Amino acid sequence: MPDRKLRSNFTPGTTPWAMRRAQWTALGLTDADLEKPKIAIVNSSSSLASCFSHLDEIVAPLKEAITQAGGVAFEVRTAAPSDAITSAGAAGQYILPSRDLIASDIEVAVEGALLDGMVCLASCDKTTPGQLMAAGRLNIPTIIVACGYQPSGVYRGESVDFEDIFRFAGHVAAGRMTVDELAEMSSCAVTGPGVCAGMGTANSMHLAAEALGMALPGTTPALARGEKMWDAVARAGRRIVELVDEDIRPRSLLTDRAFSNAVTAILAVSGSVNCLKHLQAVAVEAGCDVNVYRLFENLATKVPLLTDVKPNGDTQITQFDAAGGTLGLLKQLAPLLYLDQPTVGGITLGEATAAATVDEDVIRPLNRPLATHPGIVVMRGSLAPDGAVLKRTVADDAPLEFRGPAIVVRSREEGVAAVRAGTVKAGDVVVLTGLGLRGSPGMGLTSALMFAIDGAGLSTKVAVITDGQMSGLVNGGLVIAEVAPEGAAGGPLELVHDGDMISIDVNARAIELEVDPAELERRRAQLPPLAAPAGCGWLSVYARTVAPLGAGATLSGTKPATR
Repeated sequence: MPDRKLRSNFTPGTTPWAMRRAQWTALGLTDADLEKPKIAIVNSSSSLASCFSHLDEIVAPLKEAITQAGGVAFEVRTAAPSDAITSAGAAGQYILPSRDLIASDIEVAVEGALLDGMVCLASCDKTTPGQLMAAGRLNIPTIIVACGYQPSGVYRGESVDFEDIFRFAGHVAAGRMTVDELAEMSSCAVTGPGVCAGMGTANSMHLAAEALGMALPGTTPALARGEKMWDAVARAGRRIVELVDEDIRPRSLLTDRAFSNAVTAILAVSGSVNCLKHLQAVAVEAGCDVNVYRLFENLATKVPLLTDVKPNGDTQITQFDAAGGTLGLLKQLAPLLYLDQPTVGGITLGEATAAATVDEDVIRPLNRPLATHPGIVVMRGSLAPDGAVLKRTVADDAPLEFRGPAIVVRSREEGVAAVRAGTVKAGDVVVLTGLGLRGSPGMGLTSALMFAIDGAGLSTKVAVITDGQMSGLVNGGLVIAEVAPEGAAGGPLELVHDGDMISIDVNARAIELEVDPAELERRRAQLPPLAAPAGCGWLSVYARTVAPLGAGATLSGTKPATR
């Protein structure tokens, strides 16, 4: 065993040493065990959703691998939010704030106990960014293990997955599908544990973790409970002890070049728009002075679309996995990457991709892309001075230019009601304000409005602009989300009135409110002051401490802007 000085080892005879020894010998550990590297298995497990339902069975083999490698494993638990389940309360406002709760959960358990390293079991959307944020914050050896995507099913002879349930729920309200048909479809869509089987936030962030060098090369994506996942678990258990011995820490990996690699990979698959704020949050926590939003802007025209995993096209996540997965994608992107970046695997990104194999019919080469337009577009203009995000599909059937009168709604329920009542018509720009980080608080989910619009057959006939967030599985139509500054923080979105003309130019990345600046100032003067949220609840605490999107919506402790 290497001669190592571990932060988890205390001087014999001291109070901390005695208390530790009393607690851990009661758990069956020996004096020899107490000298070994102490590794946290960060388990975001829950029986509330199938996303996490298999994580508990991963702990035992992972613990055994760590033990065999000469370490001692301790399982610790964190919050386990599922977009499908946790979004029910408070109109989805708990979803984004749960990411920062996970990071703080890890800090309390791992830093409080002064453990030496951690293996994080990544699953649904907020677990991966929360775990990466904690890794950057604590800066102890860490490996992210993507615990896999869920197997999907068949509905009346056609493939169906969780994304289809999202989309077709809006069709019921429009009378295009019956409740019984949706019930039958929903019972077929998910046939096992794991994350949503598409390039939503979960699989996008799993991919990003590998591109950052924080997941072992060749481990994403993976079928939950599949051979690839179990191999990743065993490798991570062995490798984490080596990382502690070698003292390889996240901040040595999470450099500006690593974030450039991750952004390039996300653009090449047209990943989830949520990756922008998550990657920015990881950079903030890792002390890396990089502007992720600017990276997306600068790289957008340089990175073509190389695959069309649902919901961007017809490719299944299983096909992308079999075609080479993230490592195959990175191999195709090699000329655009910093290949000298190190990884938790102990090899550089270039060394990892050199051995990769790729099915070029699924993951195209750079000289034969599916499309050259950017899949994620950062928009700016008088309506979004600090930026907003638009998602484009491979087919990209949404209009690239749009101009129309505003219809202002202040909740997703109000927006859905307007669509169902026929108030929203072709040519309108639906402005959904008050759903930002502070105003919601927590950045409410707006997906229900998008699905209602889709169900009404208006996806390509109206535009939607909001300071709320979209699900990573939402695609289609002209939807601009996460407008900054948000309405509640004094952003122009709060000043829009019904009938105001709004113009959108996707190619110019411009979003403009066609109202005289003097009139806007008059409207601003009439706004009531925004009261600071009171109480001890998590959303109240979040609203008082959350930083703007440009800082990754991290909990900076600084006073957020108010109108």
